[in-house]
Amino acid sequence: MSEPSSSSTPSDFDQFYTATAKRLVAAVYAATGDLAEAEDAVQEAYARAWQRWDRLTAEGDPTPWVRTVALRLAVSSWRRARNRMRAHFRHGPPPDLPDLAPDRVALIHALRGLKPEQRAAVVLHHLLDLPIEQVARETGVSSGAVRTRLSRARKTLGSHLADADADAGAVANAEAPAPHPPAPHPPTCRPKGVPSHG
Repeated sequence: MSEPSSSSTPSDFDQFYTATAKRLVAAVYAATGDLAEAEDAVQEAYARAWQRWDRLTAEGDPTPWVRTVALRLAVSSWRRARNRMRAHFRHGPPPDLPDLAPDRVALIHALRGLKPEQRAAVVLHHLLDLPIEQVARETGVSSGAVRTRLSRARKTLGSHLADADADAGAVANAEAPAPHPPAPHPPTCRPKGVPSHG
């Protein structure tokens, strides 16, 4: 890997990496649903940024460039791995991931149900708070196309998340202990008439 020229310093890149890497991994993970793929794509994007560091910093903020590269790498890798993943799921559950809150698990699952271009639009706009115009620039489509993707994605997500809530309610009801029937009253003993002797 070639290094940047002497006009940029390693500490500039280190500061940039420290300030942006964690959020970028979270965004790519949300877009792909695969933490290992997200981490790999982000590391590769930063490695490529390091090779072009002088040019990227001369053009302004390198964050959009790194984010675009990471998302493209992750989506490309995800498409290639889709069939392999299906095969792995047939052989048992995936390895344990770090504990996530149930609402985050539901969101990641719902995001997996979107088309890749819709998923990228949702992550960039809603999770990274980028304006629609910037999402359009980073994904190479018009602002109208981004709005369409976001609208369709919101409908799909709403349906998936509503189903997840309904499923969670059904599971909670199924796991709740059944109410105990009221205890039967003990039989009432009535003394029988005692014959009188006389």
